[in-house]
Amino acid sequence: MRNFRFSPTALQNTLFKYRVLLLHISFWVLYFSYRIYDIYGYTGLERALIYTGLPTAFNLIASYTHYIFILPILFRDKNWKKYLLLLIALLIPIFCARILVENQVYAQFSPNEDYFKTLKLSRVISTLWDTLTFLVFTGMIRFALDWFELEHKRKQLENEKLNAELNYLKSQINPHFLFNTLHNLNSLVYAGARNANDVIIKLSNIMRYMIYESGKERVSLDSEINYMNDYIHLESIRLNNSFKLDFKIDGPVDQVKIAPLVLITFLENAFKHGVSDQEADCWINVNLSVTASELRYQVSNKKTKSAKQDKLKSGFGLDNVKRRLSLSYPDKHSLIVRDLDDTYTIDLTLQL
Repeated sequence: MRNFRFSPTALQNTLFKYRVLLLHISFWVLYFSYRIYDIYGYTGLERALIYTGLPTAFNLIASYTHYIFILPILFRDKNWKKYLLLLIALLIPIFCARILVENQVYAQFSPNEDYFKTLKLSRVISTLWDTLTFLVFTGMIRFALDWFELEHKRKQLENEKLNAELNYLKSQINPHFLFNTLHNLNSLVYAGARNANDVIIKLSNIMRYMIYESGKERVSLDSEINYMNDYIHLESIRLNNSFKLDFKIDGPVDQVKIAPLVLITFLENAFKHGVSDQEADCWINVNLSVTASELRYQVSNKKTKSAKQDKLKSGFGLDNVKRRLSLSYPDKHSLIVRDLDDTYTIDLTLQL
């Protein structure tokens, strides 16, 4: 037995086509019903059906011949001369056939038979105007639907472009962080540190997270925190715990999902510019508070001497994460940076 999968895009296209069909049917049913109701009181039901049904039939033929075959040629070729010639070629036979049929049918019901035996200018204008009105109306529906479809495709392409850019940014973060970690591990192994095995275990945890979780759109906040704790542990080994770190967490972190590898960048930046094994009294403070609708993340650190000399350039990591925030949390995030003489602080708020 074969399994058929119906993609979301195909389902949306099918639903869109059904809605368009329903729109057309609804219009003609409403128009036909109204015309019969309008004429019924003066002519009776039989004549109302004939007087309404006959011109409506020709208008249907003209409208959808134009809608399905002629109007797409204008959209495709952008050739107005060709379009007008085809339109005239459609209107002439429709007009002639309608006049002939009306002469045969209406004359049986009308007390003024002479009206249908002659072709007056007023009748020509009235018939053409009636037909053209429906051509224009259904054509406007086609224009509107095509515009909505083009707009939908434009947004779809824009979303695909943004997703591609977001994936590219994620792919850059992973090797960037991995490079730093491997460099740390190399230093420990070279120095013959006894806790090199511990570093390998933490690194394997980090690699597992980066491979299996970082590609997701959202991950649980507690797994992101575990990832950050592994990073802190690696840094504490590398720096021989020559710094003070205060990491406070408040709120239901196990019930919240966030974009992966966003919080770690600010923490990594704090270690890069705020901690050195050549300086005393280095410190980092991290506060993470969560509610049902909001996440607030604050990271502050003392500036090292080298950071002061470099004026604490944001570098690749922060520029990257700022772009990721604009893609993952458009109009739903706030990032405040306080760059003082001796301290550096970021205050990030995410609307969940």
